[in-house]
Amino acid sequence: MMRTLVAGAIAGATGEIALNVVAYADMVVRARPASTMPSKVVGRVADLAGIDLSQPGERTDIAETRKEASGALLGYVMAIVTAVGYALLRRAGLRLPLPIAGLAIGGAAMAVADSGATALGATDPRTWGTEGWVADIVPHAAFGLVVAATLEFIDP
Repeated sequence: MMRTLVAGAIAGATGEIALNVVAYADMVVRARPASTMPSKVVGRVADLAGIDLSQPGERTDIAETRKEASGALLGYVMAIVTAVGYALLRRAGLRLPLPIAGLAIGGAAMAVADSGATALGATDPRTWGTEGWVADIVPHAAFGLVVAATLEFIDP
């Protein structure tokens, strides 16, 4: 069981790196700004929980910096949890062809992230347009494919 959890964590971290590389490459090619959705999610959760992300006497940009960093960390947590979940499914006997597994993992990760962000009011997918959807789908597909390939490599 521990091997499965560790393999899932490694696959999730590796997949998140792939997602970030693809997203940053897109930002370079299209000169698009970074997504503000992760920091908006963190800000909304902090607001709902009554947590102030700045301390008395700190500059006003400190809370925004904490939101941005927390959003990035949240991405890694979600990636690792998603990959561990798939690793557990594989251990239970679910074996899918690599491309199908990868796209399913990426789609599930995207659905969880986007539905949570939408429910919190941090985004509205109806306003994204084609470029917005592509900017979300392609990195998540890379995430899922790398997770599936990493798990297949570690535990064929």
